[in-house]
Amino acid sequence: MRSSRLVPVLGWCAATLTSVALASVAMLPVLRTATPDGSALVSVDQLRDAGAAEPTPQPSASVAAADPEPEPSAPATPSRSRDTKPGGTPSRSSATPTPARTTAPAESTTTTEDGWTVTTDGDGTKSYVRSFRVDGGSAVIRMTEDKVEVVTATPSDGYSVATVQNSPDNLAVYFNEVNHSFIIHAVWNVDKPFVEVSEIGK
Repeated sequence: MRSSRLVPVLGWCAATLTSVALASVAMLPVLRTATPDGSALVSVDQLRDAGAAEPTPQPSASVAAADPEPEPSAPATPSRSRDTKPGGTPSRSSATPTPARTTAPAESTTTTEDGWTVTTDGDGTKSYVRSFRVDGGSAVIRMTEDKVEVVTATPSDGYSVATVQNSPDNLAVYFNEVNHSFIIHAVWNVDKPFVEVSEIGK
């Protein structure tokens, strides 16, 4: 009875071993194809011995040191402007103001007309000057437009001098002695001077 029970077990073991052998034979070509050189296969013991013989790799000392952080640069100092003084006060401009140009007055000219010395100013104004002499004395009369005036009046010995002017353009100079007079009468007449000399008494 006991031997009949062992027969199925032995049959199962034999079948199992047979399947394992067949599987190993079937996988052999695949293993050879994956490994080009059969001699390159390394056993577990060889790997263990190689691991014990080789030293553990250490970190390389040639690792470049980290770049040092750049030092903060000093802030740039603002340059002073040429037109400012220390303290920010604007400098005064060195340019001097150009003086206004003044027109020089035109030169006067002098001519002679009918015994009168005529002076023409730069603005065109004319003045007439003339000296008159009589027995009672001498007088210098100056005339401009609508104006007559005495420059000098000098009486002779024994005579006195007097002037009479009724208007700016009418003047008379008297050289007097007892019952005798010389008169120089000057007026501005039609844009030019006019003078009349007369004598009264004896």
